Amino acid sequence: MVEDVSPAQVWEALKGNPMARLVDVRTDAEWNFVGVPNLSEAGKQAVLLPWQVYPTMQRNDRFLPALAEAGVKPEHAVYFLCRSGARSFAAAQAAQGVGYTQVFNIADGFEGPPDANGHRGQIAGWKASDLPWVQK
Repeated sequence: MVEDVSPAQVWEALKGNPMARLVDVRTDAEWNFVGVPNLSEAGKQAVLLPWQVYPTMQRNDRFLPALAEAGVKPEHAVYFLCRSGARSFAAAQAAQGVGYTQVFNIADGFEGPPDANGHRGQIAGWKASDLPWVQK
């Protein structure tokens, strides 16, 4: 079972647990135009690995091998992030299916749900939690 955890809980885990990793499964376009978590204060870097390939949004067949190639190991506590929490949940389930035992989905993702005006990043998620991020 993949557990949803809040962005604040993830930030504390990244700062306090040397075995914690954040895997951002959004697309290149999202990283470039929306931003990425800045983990420098935690002494880490987010692993940027798309679950789906832009622009077709087909599942990335190389996701699991690339996860291992990026140095993310089954014994790590792995926190998966996407825009709103759906793709990251699927990615966490896939990792769990190949032996990753400590996988978590970051609830509400990087931008969270849209507000009344259709804008993301204001209600919930990494950005709305006022956690560090940078424009790539």
